[in-house]
Amino acid sequence: MQEAAKYPSRNTQRPLIGLALGGGVARGWAHIGVIQRLQEAGIRPDIVCGTSVGALVGGFWLAGELDNLEDWARALTKRRMLAYFDLMLNGSGLMGGKRLHQAMQEFIGEKRIEELPSKFVAVTAELATGHETWLDEGSLSDAIEAAYALPGVFPPRAINGRWLIDGALVNPLPVSVCRAMGARLVIAVGLHADAFGRASVQRREKYENPELSDGRDLAATARGGVAERLMLKKLFNASGPTPGLGSVMLASFNIIMDRMTRSRLAGDPPDVLLTPRVGHIALLDFDRADELIALGREAADEALGAIDDALKVIT
Repeated sequence: MQEAAKYPSRNTQRPLIGLALGGGVARGWAHIGVIQRLQEAGIRPDIVCGTSVGALVGGFWLAGELDNLEDWARALTKRRMLAYFDLMLNGSGLMGGKRLHQAMQEFIGEKRIEELPSKFVAVTAELATGHETWLDEGSLSDAIEAAYALPGVFPPRAINGRWLIDGALVNPLPVSVCRAMGARLVIAVGLHADAFGRASVQRREKYENPELSDGRDLAATARGGVAERLMLKKLFNASGPTPGLGSVMLASFNIIMDRMTRSRLAGDPPDVLLTPRVGHIALLDFDRADELIALGREAADEALGAIDDALKVIT
């Protein structure tokens, strides 16, 4: 296993290092493995910018709660996932998010972004204008919840008089934010590099065979949760020859993040890009944390040499 050199503290002459953590829903558990491997190699970014689940993992890490988040993620099963489904039939999202909020409060409580040991930015989008909005102060939990407020699934979050939604709609991999915050070397973790490889074949098979739709396992596991079971059946089971509503929403979100990431990186690429091979894992497969974390560690391991080389050039 390749080891990177132990890097000096931020008080020396080395350049500021930024870590950009991209969105990807359940695939974001790969960020946990990446961060663990970077820590083991002695790489501690000065700036962490996260979009969507990237903000969740990055925020928990800087709050000193990454181990607890890992334990929670590894313990998730499809049945346990349903415990966080607080169905809303007349709100601005399918789920209210209160149960997830309560779980988050158990770990990070009222911690504020200003209290974190490194600069942290959660990337969101303003609902009214579509403007990319950066949250770098205030409640950490509020910032994280705004960053993953996927339209149609979670309601937007009201912060400083603005309704904010998932930042993946405007900046799925926030390399530009790290640069703006002063990072000379940016390490980015993208979760969509292989989203349209062999994963496309799997999705096509699902759409052609309604029995394979993404939410079927969840619906089958929701014993005792009548409302949740009906919701999942309605969302993911195909109606006639077409894919279910949930499958269309997730596939569309996947396309947006992939195309937007490609566009943003073409104009502002990172110095080192890590691309865990997670495209075969569905966006709602939160119960596959073991595999995703391992894939994250593998991707970071492969990139250690490139990080060394980049530091030599920039220093």
